[in-house]
Amino acid sequence: MRTLQKTVFALCLTLTAAFAQAGALDAISTGDASAGVKEALAKGADYAVASLGKDGGFLGNSKVKIPLPGYLDKAEKGLRMFGMGKQADQLIETMNHAAEQAVAEAKPILSDSIKKMSVQDAKGILTGGEDSVTQYFKRTSTEQLTAKFMPIVKASTQKLDLAGQYNAFAGKAASSGLIDQKDADLDGYVTQKAMDGLFAMIAEEEKKLRANPLGAGSSLLKKVFGAL
Repeated sequence: MRTLQKTVFALCLTLTAAFAQAGALDAISTGDASAGVKEALAKGADYAVASLGKDGGFLGNSKVKIPLPGYLDKAEKGLRMFGMGKQADQLIETMNHAAEQAVAEAKPILSDSIKKMSVQDAKGILTGGEDSVTQYFKRTSTEQLTAKFMPIVKASTQKLDLAGQYNAFAGKAASSGLIDQKDADLDGYVTQKAMDGLFAMIAEEEKKLRANPLGAGSSLLKKVFGAL
């Protein structure tokens, strides 16, 4: 009986909180809500590009640093034992620097996604959960980012002879089921990891905003996200 009472009480609290949130959001004009979400999107994009699109942005950040692909990451110690440490380091540095150069060019694409945001999108972001800003960018910009990043990554990896050797070697490993097929192409692997890192940093900034809207440094963000 007590368990049932606790469950009912918890449900009532949840519904009360939901109604309170709905009321707070209803008190915000559509214009303010849209403007607030756009500002949040821009804040996340600015933070991610500034953090990663620079020398050491990926290489010096353990959260997003790109490792050797697939089983090569696990075999790295063995490679170093066989005197391939320099090649492994060079490959890791090249991949991460390529990602840094690619992300530095992401801002126009992210800005375009923000401009295209509809009122319905804004409502979905406000009520869609803790990572809805990040998911919006993923949904609206992944294809464009891939097209933008790939040539930049290719230009960087082509400077390293190991890139071609890796693709040939990893291609055989993929056909044998030792690594995922998506990791068998170095350029594709780095491009995907660059986007993963970009979205991870956007998510990090979104988490900060939602946890502490009063510290966002903007009255509009405080008003809109404070209502959540």
